[in-house]
Amino acid sequence: MTPTLPPEFPGETRLERRLDKAVGRAVTPRGAAIVIATATILITFAAGLVMMIIDRENYPSLGSGLWWAVQTTTTVGYGDHVPTTAAGRFLAALVMLFGIGFLAVITAAITSTFVARNAARADGMDAEPPTAEQVLELDRRLERIEAALADSSRGERTLSDADGPTAEQLRQLDRRLERIEAAVTGPQPSR
Repeated sequence: MTPTLPPEFPGETRLERRLDKAVGRAVTPRGAAIVIATATILITFAAGLVMMIIDRENYPSLGSGLWWAVQTTTTVGYGDHVPTTAAGRFLAALVMLFGIGFLAVITAAITSTFVARNAARADGMDAEPPTAEQVLELDRRLERIEAALADSSRGERTLSDADGPTAEQLRQLDRRLERIEAAVTGPQPSR
């Protein structure tokens, strides 16, 4: 399903349309992470290039500008490269704020992924815990299934094929009971 984009506004620039399109892709945690990572990389490279241009004395090469930009974007700030011009410091302040914002957003995106997964797991489980009588009944049913499976594996059928459950039906019931048991007691190791 493609996300619907808002209608274009008459005075909208190409950059605004591209930003709208990027935000439209960020409807899932994965999409948001891709948008955030792309924006971070672009801003880091742009900041390194701009710093090299506006503070040529401290950042004579693109490599030194990029090193500074990566340190600043990630909020590490070793201090081995520090802007000294007003324009350089202004750029540094913008990049620092972006770095802090990036960390907050990426943390929120990861957290929302965990919350969504836990919610999906919770949707598959019954809201009410089973009563002791229900657990005993499930245990009795499971014993009957295990006995029928053991009989069918030895070639001893107590029920005719037309009257009773097939081995496949018994296996399906066994799997269902395992899922119910796991929901009641927690996951058990596979047999």
